[in-house]
This record gives sequence, C-alpha cells and structure tokens, in this order.
Amino acid sequence: MLLWLRQYRRPLLAGDITAGIVVAMMMVPQGMAYALVAGLPPVVGIYASILPPVLYALFGSSMTQSVGPMAIVSLMTAAALAPLADPGSSLYIVLAAQLAFISGLVLLLCGVLRLGFMASFLSRPVISGFSNGAAILIIWGQITPLLGATLPHWHAPSLVLGLSGLLFLWLSKRYASRLLRRCGLNPVAADVGARLAPMALVLAGIALVAYGGLEAMGVQTTGHVPSGLPGLNLATSGAHWRTLLSPALLIAFIIFLMSMSAAQTLAQKRGEKLHTNRELLGLGAANVASALSGGFPVTGSISRSAVNFQAGANTPLASIITAGLLALALVAPTGWLALLPLPVLAATIIFAVSSLLDWDTLKLSWRYDRSDALALLATTAGVLVLGVEAGVVIGVLLSMGTLIWRASRPHIAVLGRIPNSEHFRNVERYEAQTLPDVLLLRIDAGLFFGNVEAVTERVEDELRGHPTARHLVLVLSAVNQIDSTALLGLIELNGALAKRGISLNLAEVKGPVMDRLRQSSLLKDLSGKLYLSTALATNDLSGKKSGEPA
Repeated sequence: MLLWLRQYRRPLLAGDITAGIVVAMMMVPQGMAYALVAGLPPVVGIYASILPPVLYALFGSSMTQSVGPMAIVSLMTAAALAPLADPGSSLYIVLAAQLAFISGLVLLLCGVLRLGFMASFLSRPVISGFSNGAAILIIWGQITPLLGATLPHWHAPSLVLGLSGLLFLWLSKRYASRLLRRCGLNPVAADVGARLAPMALVLAGIALVAYGGLEAMGVQTTGHVPSGLPGLNLATSGAHWRTLLSPALLIAFIIFLMSMSAAQTLAQKRGEKLHTNRELLGLGAANVASALSGGFPVTGSISRSAVNFQAGANTPLASIITAGLLALALVAPTGWLALLPLPVLAATIIFAVSSLLDWDTLKLSWRYDRSDALALLATTAGVLVLGVEAGVVIGVLLSMGTLIWRASRPHIAVLGRIPNSEHFRNVERYEAQTLPDVLLLRIDAGLFFGNVEAVTERVEDELRGHPTARHLVLVLSAVNQIDSTALLGLIELNGALAKRGISLNLAEVKGPVMDRLRQSSLLKDLSGKLYLSTALATNDLSGKKSGEPA
C-alpha cells in the first residue's frame, strides 16, 4: 500500500498535476450525467468522484486508473433501485449509498479471499454484448430529456439545443484534435484538449441559459445544486439489506470486470503489472467511501482513465488532485451548475455512451467463431428484453456454457507419418502415411468427467472406420490432466479393446499426468505399451524395429 508514494520523484509531479486538472474538468459534466442515469440528483455524481479515487489510490495497484461514476454501473444502479423507491427521493438516495456499501463489502471480501481470478468469468464477446445492450438502454432513456418531451412530441428549443450539442461533440471528436494541432499544440495536448469538448459544451449551455433566456422558453435545467462538501452518510434502510444483496453481487462483479479491463489496457502501455486482489481491495474501499459520502456504486472508467493517462498521469496522485479540485468546486458557489440545461446533459450522456457500442467485436466473432457471435447477440437481447441484471446472468451462463460445451467436445485427430521424417500430423491437413493395423489418435484437450464419454465414442467411431486396426495409440501430448472419471473411462476402454484383440497404447504422456497414472492400475493392466514418442510407437507396432517403452 502506498508503495508509489514512497518511491515518488519530483519529475513526476508536473504530469500528475496536469492530468488531475484535465480529469477534474471532465468529471464535472460526466459525474452529473451519470448520476442522472442512476436516477439521482446531479450533485451526487460529484460526491461519488471525490473520496472514491482517494481510497483507490491507497489500496489499488493501477497507477493511472480513474475511479468514479460509470455509465453501465449507473444503469445497473437505476435498475436495482427503481422497484424500491421513486428516483431522486430521499429513500432512493439512501438506497443508492447502501447499494454502494454492500458492493464495496463484497469486493473487499473477495480481495481478502484472493478471488481475483473472477475477472475471467466473462468472455470478450459476452462483455461486448452486455455493453451494447446497456448503451442502447441508456441512450433510449435520454431521448426524453434531449427532446424536452416524450415521443412523438418534442419541445423545439430543447430539441435544437440537444441536437446542436450532439453535433458539436461529434465534430469535436472528428476534427478538434486536428484543429488544435494546426494551432501549434503537440499531438498529446491536442488529443487531451479535444476530450474536453463536453466541458466546453456544458459551459456554453450554461451561458445560453444565463444570457439567452432559454429557461424562459421552457428549457429544463438541473436546478439547485447544493454547495459544500458531502457529510458523513450513515443512513441505511434496514428493510432493504436482503433485497439489495443480489443486485449488489452483480454490480460488484461488473465493477471488477470493467475496472480490470481499463486497468489492464493502461498497464500494458506502461509495462506495469497489475495485482488483481489489490484491485479488489481498492475498488471495495472506493465503493465504501462513496457510500459514506452519499454517493453510489463507482468503478474504473476506460475513457476517463485513458484521458488521465494521455494527460500525463504518472501515479495515483493525479486522481487525488482531481478529487481535491472537485471538492473545491463544491465549496465554491455552485449556482452556475444549477443553470446546466438538461438537453445538453442528455447530449453529453448519449455521446459518451455511444462509445460503448462495439460492432467490431461482433463482426470479428461472426467471421471467426459463430458461437461467440451468437452469445454476444443473446446477451444484448437479454439486457434489452429482460433487464440489466438478467443480462449479466445470461452473460455469465453463456460464457460458462460455451466453455463447458467446447471442453466436452475436444478435437481428436487421426495421425499419420510425414514421408521421410519422424513427424506425425493430422491426415485431414497433411499428406501423411498411415498403417493398416495401427490407429494413431491425438487428443487435444484434458480428459475429465465432461468429455470422456465423447472421447470414447469418437475412439469407437474411428475403430469402426479402420476395421483392420489391431493397435490403438492414444497420443497424449496435448493432455494436461486426467481426472478420476476419465481414468475409469480409459480403464474400461482398455478392457473392452482387449476382449476384441486390440491393444491400447499410450504415447507422449506428460510428466504430471504420468505421476498421477502411476498411482492407478491403468499402466499395470494396459493391454499395450507406454511409449516415449509416437515414432517409437509406430516403429515398434509396425515391426520395423523394437521401440523402447517410456
């Protein structure tokens, strides 16, 4: 803990200060926007951006990750709390903090128990499908504030303001960096400056309300934003602890998953090593801090962390500086924030969330592995039709189901010898020579209870296709483990083949697997032999020369 602070050097300070200022400017509109997505007053988004990054800096392992409100977690918060209280009500605010508290405790417990391996429970296509579904739901939810009314009606000034904001953000993303470079900024500064377009839009919107009379035209604004730092929040609802446990578990899982995705990307760029269990502790502490300061669940943000990195952040001090600046913004008069027009905030949300729409992964999966593509589409549909929590469950089940389905059907290749060599390859891919009385089968997966039946069925199918075979050789070069069920299956196969006059032989058995097999009766009762290599097995069984058993 705080190893980065003990090793801190003065040359790192300039980058940390610059990044802290830039991310603070980004966090004002983003935090308020994501609070609205969660069904909370906008100022709660700033509350959730002050203490959480400080606590993460104490316990986390990423040097440049930015922790705070995030679109998907905000949507999950709204989905969990909407059935329990009216959005924006005092009970709703209490429950949001309570949800963050429970999620934080879950993450802390997982960190203590060293459960960091949970990061691999969802495949990339399933994560993409979940993100797509969540992004579509968030965008749909912002149509009403963008238009100033419900479909098909709209409020003309709000519509013009909202669509103009979207156009400005799109043009900024496409051309602002290039324009800033022409003005003399270096590429990094230009890219960072372009990412501050949402803050520029917010300031412009506030100016239009203050001096352009938009509020008199009926454009809705955020309203009163209380000044001052959040107080210590110990309020809870005793009747809702059990109800919030299930969504808190799912939110904690997504918090860890999304945060690890962001942190790993930046760690690779910096050549750093992440500690998954420390990440769990850091994220857990951040969410507990968010709860105690009146916030809601928070996580690491991919886009915000990227800005933090590009702006020059070297250590978590950058996030601490961001938190300090946001605290100063609340201590200062906040009347200007009350003039922020909701259509502008909706445009900011829609544009930010649109980056979550990932069509490239769908295209890649569709070309490379249709099962992954179908899992992606099913997860997206689950989020849209059944809700966010159901979408998470569907994603986990699909990831686990796909893994089990593939493991239960291992690839098995019939091998033959490449002419004039000691190499053996799949006869379907190479012009390899086979022997009429020797059948070589390579099993390309570990043998366990879920696939041993499929393996023995495939062996029988191949033997029926090779009726002259008197020797079966299982090449186990790709087998890393054989569990008890698979061992019993091999023993039964050995006995069945022996009755038919076919010997069972094993070749290229790995050391750890051999250690386990020596503790069983299979090797003693084996009808054939154990060979060090496939070449030795083939030579011996074909009678060309006597091979040596391994």
